[in-house]
Amino acid sequence: MPATSHDTTLDLTLHPAFTLRSHERIDALSLDVLVSEHNATGLIHYHLAHPSDENAFMIGFRTQPMTDRGEAHILEHTSLCGSEKYPVRDPFFSMIKRSLNTFMNAFTAADWTAYPFATQNRQDYFNLLSVYLDATFFPSLNPLDFAQEGIRVELDDDGKPQYKGIVFNEMKGAMSGEIDQLYHTLARHLFPTTTYHYNSGGEPAAITELTHADLVKFHQSHYHPSNAVVMSFGNIPVAETQARIHEDALAVAGKAFAKGQKHASRLEKPLTAPISVTDTYSVDTVKPKQTHHVMAWLLPSILDGKQRLAMRLLEGVLVEHAGSPLRAYLDSHPLASAPTPLLGLDDSHYQMVFYAGVRGSEPEHGDAIEQGILDLLKQVADQPVDSEAIETILHQIEIDQRHIGGDSMPYGLNLMLEGFSTAIHDGDPMHVWDIDENLNWLREQVKNPDFIADLIRKFLLDNPHRVRLTLIPDASKSEQQAKDEQAKLDTIEAALTDDTRNALIAQAKALAERQATPDDVDLLPKVGLADIPAQIQFKTGTKRDITLSGVPSTLYEYEAGTNGLYYYQVIIPLEGHEALINHPDLPTYLSLISEVGTRKHDALAFQARQARHSSGVTVRISQRTSPDNPEKMDSFLVFATRSLSRKFEAIELVKEVLNDTIFTEYARMEELLTQKQMGWQSRLANAGHAYAMQTASRNTSKIARLEYVRGGLPALNSLTEFLQQAEQDSSAWQKLGERLANLHSYIKALPKQALIIAEAEVLPTLQQAISESWQTPVEEPTATLIESPITTDGSDIAWLAQTNVFHHALVFDAVPTNHPDAPALMVLSSVLRNNYLHRTIREQGGAYGGGASYDSNACSFKFYSYRDPRDQATFDDFLGSIDWLLAQTTGEKTDAWIEEAILGLMAGMDKPASPAGEAVKALFAELHGRGKDWQQAMRAKILAVTLEDLQRVTRTYLKDKPYTRASLAPFDKAELMQNMGFQIEKVL
Repeated sequence: MPATSHDTTLDLTLHPAFTLRSHERIDALSLDVLVSEHNATGLIHYHLAHPSDENAFMIGFRTQPMTDRGEAHILEHTSLCGSEKYPVRDPFFSMIKRSLNTFMNAFTAADWTAYPFATQNRQDYFNLLSVYLDATFFPSLNPLDFAQEGIRVELDDDGKPQYKGIVFNEMKGAMSGEIDQLYHTLARHLFPTTTYHYNSGGEPAAITELTHADLVKFHQSHYHPSNAVVMSFGNIPVAETQARIHEDALAVAGKAFAKGQKHASRLEKPLTAPISVTDTYSVDTVKPKQTHHVMAWLLPSILDGKQRLAMRLLEGVLVEHAGSPLRAYLDSHPLASAPTPLLGLDDSHYQMVFYAGVRGSEPEHGDAIEQGILDLLKQVADQPVDSEAIETILHQIEIDQRHIGGDSMPYGLNLMLEGFSTAIHDGDPMHVWDIDENLNWLREQVKNPDFIADLIRKFLLDNPHRVRLTLIPDASKSEQQAKDEQAKLDTIEAALTDDTRNALIAQAKALAERQATPDDVDLLPKVGLADIPAQIQFKTGTKRDITLSGVPSTLYEYEAGTNGLYYYQVIIPLEGHEALINHPDLPTYLSLISEVGTRKHDALAFQARQARHSSGVTVRISQRTSPDNPEKMDSFLVFATRSLSRKFEAIELVKEVLNDTIFTEYARMEELLTQKQMGWQSRLANAGHAYAMQTASRNTSKIARLEYVRGGLPALNSLTEFLQQAEQDSSAWQKLGERLANLHSYIKALPKQALIIAEAEVLPTLQQAISESWQTPVEEPTATLIESPITTDGSDIAWLAQTNVFHHALVFDAVPTNHPDAPALMVLSSVLRNNYLHRTIREQGGAYGGGASYDSNACSFKFYSYRDPRDQATFDDFLGSIDWLLAQTTGEKTDAWIEEAILGLMAGMDKPASPAGEAVKALFAELHGRGKDWQQAMRAKILAVTLEDLQRVTRTYLKDKPYTRASLAPFDKAELMQNMGFQIEKVL
């Protein structure tokens, strides 16, 4: 959660155009929730008054498409391409450059579209509010923007028609993912008649049918204030936000809205009997154990807060952790490799869904797996559920409710999004934000020993609205989709006349001219360098002496408003332990260490114990390149948990993981590593640019080599090969267990430090508990580690994977972050991205994303593209940006570009985290040599960067300098990539 103002007296007076519906206080969250309605239009406004200086806003609309053509998604893109008040071609991306925002985006969900932002600057808040209101209510919806963002037919150099469009390419990439195909195929059968039957993002084959007229009609019918919900958060008076909503949008002279159509959510027509369906998904090669068998039950709506919480309890009892009965059954199922990634409750739509099933099976096992799941549910329903299991889930619900997020997304936006899916369906999000009343009700209900059994019978066993999907791999599906697309293009070509051909040529020319014409961005509001805070905010703590396992050590102690939780970490510095840092089994160790058993508890019992007393124990490695040397790095092993301030057992859990873990439950190890491998492969389609950049930068620093070999695509292939070998040689698991035990013996003997974050009144008690936990002297190490050198070659590599689009990267060697040129390289990356690469890679090239970045860990300068339809042309644009920058001359235009780049960098540096997150961020910044003074100095260096600096570092590190390329490419593009000079590797 961000910093808060000292004056916590908030003005809750409404603007006269709004009428108060309700006002409720949530003391646990320091929130006053005001719900009001705009008198003339019926627009609903939820204001979450909070003393935070990070103010947030979101406007959302009920969007319920009844086709797969992607109208809601393409409208989200196109509405941000200019509006009546701001007739510039790209106000959204322009405002990212002219703002100190801590978050800006737009989302298309299955049944709503939302436009959120957050900022710590008051003027910036009203600037963004003005742009967002005009973009949503009065967008230009230029046909050329629809052609660019959505779909168009364009003639190639040979005069052949081809489809182009950013969303078209984005969804080609998205729908090449295995889990996306699984989810949307299942939804089509589970929801035969409502909007969830359709893919709101758009199916590529259907997107080609959408017209500009369809888009305009969809906006007119859905983007009306009567069909909208607005939410705001922070310390800006609610009336000021409402004044802008009223005056800038809802009551504009000559355009004043009246109450209009409101799209009502409706329940799906219930099935009278369960159904089983079979479908296919795309793979390159059909292999054994690639079939999914997934069951889905349609449940009641999310509007009943008590029933929704009861379903959360039911989910927890069945699948919360590895010891939960349904999760344990699916983890070790003999006919499958892993549980389905959809497993559990989905309460993000109007009606909830419960999923259960497996992946890594064979087509013929569907009936047996379905019956096995039903038998397991019946077994659970026929026996009393252990009271401790119920209390464990209630404990987890309380931890989730008390945990203040905001480390990945601003706290206010987190709160808004949690309640938005309820509010948009005319429900009461107070049941989401304040669960105390419903939680007390639930505690009373569970006193009835049949409560859980009744839920299982009513909503699962006796619920006829159940679908079982068997999803089978199909190596010809992608090829057939490509043939179908080409057949449509052939039909278009056959029907072309001189007039229609000339029309396509004219549209392409007009679009190219529009894309090449500089925007008059001065039409947009902005903040400037003077609005950047002079001083950074940096959380300070206390260092205390403490003895851990008989060794004098340090306890880092931070006081923070943690809402009744404490956050605890044990930190092991790894300086001087190169053999451990480079160890080939360390990533596997980190994956398994808190998920297997200990000398005191087997794996399933220990998972239950973790859930009973904590949020779970996580283990990671924190690594940063030295600020001065690319061949040095600082590394720390981190064992972390959080728990309620009254439950000190979590401190003992961390010690049990560190001191007592054993690696002899080989079946559990196999389950976990198989799940890791399958999940890793499923995520490739959504992170292809990251793997391309990692591959291309693998030789630029020590940490870059390590992360590529141990955590990149070679590591995925190594894991796949190990699992294949272990199928043939079961002794592989014992050998792995012995290596991990040896590694663990070495690690647990290392000196430790500790971190505790909590409210002031509990810190002394926690400090004592930590000290008592580590009284036993450390065991002498029984292990020695053999150095495993990390080596990589320097070739350009194209990784072939299951994707329908490209992800490219081109990387130059650069410098560590303390080098005098590092600030200029930071600014350079933003200038190139904002003013050249966004236009050439995204707007003209059709990729979903692209840009440049300076990487202080890899000590490299990276160019990248994401979900990209092009091949060589993208690399040409990467290199073209270098000559473009060198051709610029000093003036107002380049001064503005540099100012925009600096604003973006400062917004990122100043982005606040949660109270606990601020403490963790501050400590690890210090540990990695980047503390408050370092950050303040870097801030001054960035502010001093000039065009001369940018051109100097461009000539020094980029112009005519060696570079390395990498791509994640479709399987059928191997020959193309070879012809472009790439070495071919294949994701197994």
